[in-house]
Amino acid sequence: MNVKEKIGALKGVGEKTEKLFYKLDIRTVEDLIRYYPRGFEIYEDPVPISEAAEGHTCTVAGTVFGRIQTGGGRIQVTTLYLKDITGTLKVIWFRMPFLRNTLAKGGLLILRGRVVRRKDGLVMEHPEIYYPAYKYEEKLHSMQPVYSLTAGLTNNALIRAARQALSYADDSQDILPAELVRRYGFLPYAEAVSRMHFPESKEDYIRARERFVFEEFLVFILSLKRMRLEGNRPENRFVFEEQDEIARFLDRLPYELTGAQKKVWNEIRTDMQGPYVMSRLVQGDVGSGKTIVAFLALLLAGLNGYQGAMMAPTEVLARQHFANISEMLKTYELPLKAELLTGSMTAKEKREAYERIASGESSLIIGTHALIQEKAVYKNLALVVTDEQHRFGVRQREALAGKGREPHILVMSATPIPRSLAIILYGDLDISVIDELPKNRLPIKNCVVDTGYRDRAYSFMTKQVAAGRQCYVICPMVEESESMEAENVIDYSRMLQEAVGEKIRVGFLHGKMKQKEKDEIMAAFADNEIQILVSTTVIEVGIDVPNATVMLIENAERFGLAQLHQLRGRVGRGRHQSYCIFMSASNSDETKERLDILNHSNDGFFIAGEDLRLRGPGDLFGIRQSGILDFQVADVFQDAEVLKRAGQEASAILKQDSGLDLPEHAALKRHIDAKIQKIMLETTL
Repeated sequence: MNVKEKIGALKGVGEKTEKLFYKLDIRTVEDLIRYYPRGFEIYEDPVPISEAAEGHTCTVAGTVFGRIQTGGGRIQVTTLYLKDITGTLKVIWFRMPFLRNTLAKGGLLILRGRVVRRKDGLVMEHPEIYYPAYKYEEKLHSMQPVYSLTAGLTNNALIRAARQALSYADDSQDILPAELVRRYGFLPYAEAVSRMHFPESKEDYIRARERFVFEEFLVFILSLKRMRLEGNRPENRFVFEEQDEIARFLDRLPYELTGAQKKVWNEIRTDMQGPYVMSRLVQGDVGSGKTIVAFLALLLAGLNGYQGAMMAPTEVLARQHFANISEMLKTYELPLKAELLTGSMTAKEKREAYERIASGESSLIIGTHALIQEKAVYKNLALVVTDEQHRFGVRQREALAGKGREPHILVMSATPIPRSLAIILYGDLDISVIDELPKNRLPIKNCVVDTGYRDRAYSFMTKQVAAGRQCYVICPMVEESESMEAENVIDYSRMLQEAVGEKIRVGFLHGKMKQKEKDEIMAAFADNEIQILVSTTVIEVGIDVPNATVMLIENAERFGLAQLHQLRGRVGRGRHQSYCIFMSASNSDETKERLDILNHSNDGFFIAGEDLRLRGPGDLFGIRQSGILDFQVADVFQDAEVLKRAGQEASAILKQDSGLDLPEHAALKRHIDAKIQKIMLETTL
């Protein structure tokens, strides 16, 4: 079978299943071969119940102690107590009342699941059941792949399809030049891709993964470098003169810009007045004042008679930016009109906004992805300010340019990637760094605690709410499915509501919610209608609530340091003292060392550097860490050394063969051409 054939060519993949694969962007057999697991279930020997540790997935063996109960309510819960000679453990399943009959048969029972702490002690939630016990021996010491799924497609179905697809993989499909494979001692392609899905050991997987991390970085960097070599830097057709209103605005501000802000503003202004269209990334730690620098760039465009657009990742944040910008235009008597454009506006509101944008009446347009829809026509757009989640390609620039002019692009990033890595990753952008915090910012007070501190943490949050403040609680995604993620967050918020009392409103956010629901919850939190918000990491981007002063992060050991720092950045945005509580269920020395860095530093760039230093291969089997630029297997922090090597090799390849025309680069070129097309035509909305 040709791997380019549609996924429906595989045995057992009918029309209905084929559509489910399409939802995962798996259209061909080759797509499935390269659809790697997001993690692995590692089946180890059962531990004594007394050693079942909070925050860990483990296997226990025992017999049912007492009666099996099934509770009613919206979420049916089946409960039993498992006993061995060392102790007893409470076990619960959601929406599986039929288990009662299976579990009541007696005999040795083996359960595997995650252990969490609840009010009544340690609980194993929704474990896998092995009965009779010998069934567990079939999986013992094996690594089972866990894939990202869509509703209707099970992990077992994907495993069966992946095994079939891998039987058609061969070394002729390799895109890496043979010389690089030899030099770095990489596994042959067919063997490596097989081990990516079905490794026999951790070491087996790590060796295969390094090959595809290198490949992913190499393709990405070559794509960016080739776009630059091919002259993807249009001439600047806009004329930007100095504006006295900007100097007066800066003089009237109640604070002075930091030295770093002034330096970056000067770099932006120089770009906008230079011979080529600006493509600049502004890196700034959380709270460093990137927004005011972006506003100055928008003012320079607007006061010169052009339009500037600012694109936010969420509607709530777009509305916040619009309100803040409108207030500044009014307060400082700046002769410009701001416009809001979002997807939830009524047809009439959108139509009127389109008219003001098309006529040029509105100079500063703030919105979400609605900014690039066909109906939005600009009179003379000169600048687009966006964030790292919205990497604009050629089609987006053209859609925004109105009459064909190429607008300047300013990308804002709060991800503190060390500069050496940022230069490689953002090869198509010039880089500025805001590495100072404003003098009026109170540093966040941090503490790293174990789970025995939870009641005191709740009491502290209650006192903060009584003083008029608000709080976040972050829960990691515990289960493999979105529905279980939702139940964990809902269940936690319900438990928290009982703990803090009815006078405090607890809300929740999770990945299964529609964007409209998320926006409504975030808006309610921004308006202090919700005092404590329980959320997964969906809160990481998209809301600015200066009144929020407490961040409690559950199972902090399950996140990378850079991500924990990003989450912490949701507080400390107002004039009140803010606090971050990192709650860890792990007692290991390695975890304590990692979290202690956050305990003593609020410097994102220092933390990112320490994250690089402390990461080890064992982290590969946990939560995906950085998520930057949507790499499939690579992690910018985890794989920093591989990234550097890929950057060096990309430069060497283009020096030898700038057009990738040599026979040994043919497969790589085809793959890169597809990658370039994706970068040019898509945005990671």
